[in-house]
Amino acid sequence: QVQLVESGGGLVQAGGSLRLSCVASGSIFNINAMGWYRQAPGKQRELVATLSNGGITNYADSVKGRFTISRDFAKNTVYLQMNSLKPEDTAVYYCNAGLRTSLATWGQGTRVTVSS
Repeated sequence: QVQLVESGGGLVQAGGSLRLSCVASGSIFNINAMGWYRQAPGKQRELVATLSNGGITNYADSVKGRFTISRDFAKNTVYLQMNSLKPEDTAVYYCNAGLRTSLATWGQGTRVTVSS
């Protein structure tokens, strides 16, 4: 199994930046890709960004040009650099790992609050 621990969230003013981190442990060898998701109260969890082991990235339209996903394989860590934050970005952010046949178990997430 893969365990995921997110960190780096907090309170930031609109226009500011945050860098989220997600450390994976356990069966790291089985990870094919990593992704960041977010869920605001009353809304669906949405996929924000993905990064395959081969380096292919994809972003939700709402964050393109502002967010960057990256991964440090040596540290088993995936990052989400969030710039030009907007109040609409307020959510709990989760990472997850694409495994052979499923996603990993969800972690607790890290909360991001962007004030106007």
